[in-house]
Parts: sequence; structure tokens; C-alpha cells
Amino acid sequence: MGYHDKIARSISNIERLIVGKREVIEYTLITLLAGGHLLLEDVPGVGKTTLAKALAQTIDCGFTRIQFTPDTLPSDVTGLSVYNMQAGTFEYSKGAIMTNIVLADEINRTSPKTQASLLEAMEEKQVTVDSITYPLPRPFMVIATQNPVDYLGTYNLPEAQLDRFMIKISIGYPSTSDEQIMADKFLAKQFTDRLEPVIDADTIIKMQGEVTEVKVNRDLTAYVTKFIQNTRKDGNISLGASPRATLALIRAAQAKAYLEGRSYCIPDDIIKLAVPVIAHRIILSPEARLAQTKVEKVLKDIIRKIPVPVLNDNMNEVKIPE
Repeated sequence: MGYHDKIARSISNIERLIVGKREVIEYTLITLLAGGHLLLEDVPGVGKTTLAKALAQTIDCGFTRIQFTPDTLPSDVTGLSVYNMQAGTFEYSKGAIMTNIVLADEINRTSPKTQASLLEAMEEKQVTVDSITYPLPRPFMVIATQNPVDYLGTYNLPEAQLDRFMIKISIGYPSTSDEQIMADKFLAKQFTDRLEPVIDADTIIKMQGEVTEVKVNRDLTAYVTKFIQNTRKDGNISLGASPRATLALIRAAQAKAYLEGRSYCIPDDIIKLAVPVIAHRIILSPEARLAQTKVEKVLKDIIRKIPVPVLNDNMNEVKIPE
């Protein structure tokens, strides 16, 4: 837990470019510390790409941007084997995925076949080209951006890929005061193209290891599993959350506790992350969609009905109220 100061400095560093979006920055760092991937869905121009670049510069890691278009090929992502005429052998030519932070820009503008090329990399941290497996560098994180599905020329991400994103959030428009601050900084030339690094790759790997050591009481895991089970039984949901979602929510809660300088999870970690971690993984029933029911409301209603574990005085044990 000795890196809490560096986490605070990283947040402040990213805030130099992303004004008034501290919660979004925290969710991004939670995803990184948990070893997950982030999906940003929002309208153009709110800072999705800037956030990804700022994160990569802050942690001093390799960064690649893949601009997805309808004609982007899977080999552009994973790489391909190229014949070396002098050596008389095939050699692997690295794809854009072979780096630490990958910005998959406008991922829903490319074909499903190209979208699927990310599946192995996101889940197993490796790519396979011509039956040969190549490990990805550590740390590895995909930050995908997409425009809302009601925009023209987009392809919905398949459920299998959505399930591999740990967190999905929207940045949203800035408030009036934040937008004024942004304009003032712009006119004063205070926005920079390059942020100074605060953390390096080795430190991030150590922090990710420490996150896995954050204590999660058994009653808290029971709270999570009860919540996930109820998403599969709710009448408003036709496809509930997967077991992968259970593990993702627990790991994200550990990362949130670590971000806040705690060595243990509390129920609020679960409650705060329930919607960002689970909402994109479930599909509402036709009746719920017809009634224009929001996924967020359904999830909040489910978790509200589950008794919340109560912390004891030692802050490490919890009990379920009778």
C-alpha cells in the first residue's frame, strides 16, 4: 500500500488535460489496477482519446492508437507472418496490439471479424498468429471508445466482447464552470501535448499485485454473488451477468479500495461499481426495452433489495444483518 501517493499524483497529472472529470479518471485507474479493460461510450469531442493518451503518458508505458474503420483488418491488430526472402523463412510482423496501452478508437465502426481479433488479447494477454502464440507486454490494457449505437455507420459489439470489458463508462459533457476553465486554459496555452510520467510500468505491475492482496470478506463475496444471481432471475432481464462478471466486480472492488488507501473492501465499493461493471453485460427483456426501462435503474433496484453487509469495529470483518 506504499504507492498511494503516486496514485494521487497520477490523478492530478491526468486532470491537467481532463478538466472536472475526477470520477472518470478514478474509474480508469481502477480498471488499470485491476488488470481490466475500459470501454468509453460517448458522443464525439468529450475527451475519450485525450483520456487514453493522458493515462499512457502518466504511467510512462507504450501506447498505440488503432483507428478502427470498416476496412480495418484483423491482421492490422494482431500482426501477421511476412516471408523473408533472404532468410527463406516467415517472420512475425508485430501488430498494433503489441504494446502496453492500446486505444481502440471508435471500435464499433469496424466489422465484427476485426472486433473479434481483440478477444484473445483481452482475455489471455496473448495473440496467436499462424498457430504461434506471442505474449503481450505487461501491463496491458485496452481502452476502447465508441459512439452511441444510434449513430450511423456503427456495428454493435458482440456480447462475448462486451463481457471482456471490466468497466464501461461515459465521460459526459463538462459543467458550465468546468467548460469555462477549459476555455481559459486553452487561451492561456496551458494544455500540453506531453504529460510528465508519474509511474513506470514496473510500479504498475507491483501495484496490480498488491490489489490482489486486498482483503474481501466472505460475506462481501456472498453479497456480490447474490447480486449477480438476481440479475439472472429478474423479469426485466433476458441475459444476466456471467461468472466472469462476478470476478470482475470483486477485483474492481479490490482496486477501488486500493485506490482509496485501504487494505480491505467495504460494501460501498461493491455498490459504487455495480453499474459500471455490470450494466454493459446484461440484456434487457423485450418488455423492458418497450417500456424504455434503463439498465441502470434495473440494477439499482436489484442491489437495493439485497441486505447490505455491515462492518464491524475492526473494519476487516462484516456481518449480514438479520
